[in-house]
Amino acid sequence: MRDQVSHYENKLRWEMDSWDLNQARENGENVVVIDARGGSAYAAEHIPGAVGLPHREMSADATAGFDRQALYVIYCDGIGCNASTKGALNMTRLGFRVKELIGGLDWWRRDGYPTAKGAGAPGIGCAC
Repeated sequence: MRDQVSHYENKLRWEMDSWDLNQARENGENVVVIDARGGSAYAAEHIPGAVGLPHREMSADATAGFDRQALYVIYCDGIGCNASTKGALNMTRLGFRVKELIGGLDWWRRDGYPTAKGAGAPGIGCAC
């Protein structure tokens, strides 16, 4: 039984769902949402306020100005996409506190939360 408890505790340490993310944001928690997909996918649709940082571009230079105290929630399309897993691994290796958004953008949408469109600031969420 203890193994099962550990298993589920560990899952919750590293994952969150769209309701948890929305609550954290509404509560003013220090959470940064990162879209780990490519720039064109980010421009087509993303979680409002998310930073577009494709997992392949995550590096010490790309994250130099990031808040080290924040919790970074990484997402991608959802089931069938592992950009969030790759991004979460990259950000963890860079020394950030990270959780993966289970269900990604798909479940964010399904749960009724809004999305945004557009490339955002130059160098953020674009293939510039």
